[in-house]
Amino acid sequence: MSHEVSRPENQGVGVLAELRDAISTRAVLIMLGVLLLQLGFALSYMGAFHAPKPHRIPMVVVAPEPVQKELVARLNALEGDPLHVSAVADVAQARARLLDRRADAALVVAAVGRTDALLIASAGGPSAGDAATKVLQVVDTAQGRKIVVRDIRPPAAGDSRGLSSFYLVLSWTIGGYLAASALNMAAGSKRPTLRRVLVRLAAMVPYAFVSGIGGAIIVGPVLNCLPGAFWDLVGIGTLVVFASGVVGVALQSLAGTIGLGLTILIFTILGNPSSGGVYPASLLPPFWRAIGQALPPGAGTTVVRNTVYFDGNATTGALWILGAWAFAGLAVAILSAALHGRRRPARAETAETTA
Repeated sequence: MSHEVSRPENQGVGVLAELRDAISTRAVLIMLGVLLLQLGFALSYMGAFHAPKPHRIPMVVVAPEPVQKELVARLNALEGDPLHVSAVADVAQARARLLDRRADAALVVAAVGRTDALLIASAGGPSAGDAATKVLQVVDTAQGRKIVVRDIRPPAAGDSRGLSSFYLVLSWTIGGYLAASALNMAAGSKRPTLRRVLVRLAAMVPYAFVSGIGGAIIVGPVLNCLPGAFWDLVGIGTLVVFASGVVGVALQSLAGTIGLGLTILIFTILGNPSSGGVYPASLLPPFWRAIGQALPPGAGTTVVRNTVYFDGNATTGALWILGAWAFAGLAVAILSAALHGRRRPARAETAETTA
């Protein structure tokens, strides 16, 4: 009686076959895409935050006329351009510049004595005011003067570092594109027909509205982070979530799984560190400074923060940015589905002719 003996080379072939069966080429490509997103996440966040450096922080100066012009020129000539200084006539104008978000700090030079006042509005994010304070302390110390910091618009008690606006918008944007991803992965969603895409886009409207209400409740009555402006926040949240969601629908209809990666790249990897939520544009490196307010996280953070703390000043441009992303997402999603729909009959006709 003969017995078959398994050969090592056959076992090796069997292991390779098992690996190929368990990990397909598509899975390997997806893992490679995830790795690139992971490395991009690390590069973007650490590149933006690892060494914040002031660059042209907008600031105004109120000073006695004999010294005003010379002081403005001296501050604007500091090495590295940390400040962008202009003169205003009086303290009232300086306060107005801070509250309408045209300046991050206001230096009021005393006509008598050697103690000056630096006005800031830390509800807009404390980092820019802190950076301006450090720069001016060095300058004034060299001149034998002192600075007293006065915060004319601090954040709410539950928003001690002024970051609640950023985290609220972060939750809205992530929720929007994850909802779009869930719709894309639902049963029967492999073919992005025009009808299915329209249904997905329509589904984003109630989801966005409920998300806006939920976020406004959390930061308002529940945590008291951003009190007041409840319905304003609901409207802003609806727009942010809808813009994020329809862009997610559009990119996934256009490119499938790759579209989800592109959505994460736009909103999370690039959008969040450049948004101005943690550090304002004046403290970010040039690349992040340039893109921040053109992306939904930056625009959303600006609208929320300025609506809650600054009576809606300097929000028009950011609202237009959010609206443009929402409109672009709708247009791309519908056009992509329509083009897919036209290609299918053409392919079917070609196959029939060939047969």
